[in-house]
Amino acid sequence: MNIKEAIPERFSKEKFAIIIDWIDGNSARFDELMTVFFEGNSRKNQHAANIMSHCIDHWSFLVLPYIEKMLLNLKQDNLHDAIKRNTIRVLQTVEIPEELHGIAADICFQYLSNHEEAVAIKAFSMTVLFNISKHYPELKTELKFILEEQLPYQSPGFKSRALKILRELRV
Repeated sequence: MNIKEAIPERFSKEKFAIIIDWIDGNSARFDELMTVFFEGNSRKNQHAANIMSHCIDHWSFLVLPYIEKMLLNLKQDNLHDAIKRNTIRVLQTVEIPEELHGIAADICFQYLSNHEEAVAIKAFSMTVLFNISKHYPELKTELKFILEEQLPYQSPGFKSRALKILRELRV
């Protein structure tokens, strides 16, 4: 399968499922998907991000070689929300290498503090930050402050995730 050609320009749950089944935990096939994910900023990249995210639900080990490149990718200007959302969604479910904790925390604090950022990106960033704060307890204070500051002004989805994390931070 030529994955670049197989990824549709328009969303197609059926075609996405076919690609996910084709990848089937195969790292060489996943690498082909990630090549599309990293090249440019188009609909295909956005769809590749969605497919990548669903692959990681089944085979989380596939993303480990790409964590640093994914974090660096998040530093691009004008990155589409689909890329940010799916990348952070994946990062909340894997163990980020210790040498990348700083860059991951910086990116997630930036997303969480940005009042214009999408709720899903903020919610996933909260979880990434909470996971990192287990290694660096001093981050818990900053995370707690930001969540409490934003809580009254945010959506129900934000509030739900924030309250769960705040309960965990108090333990």
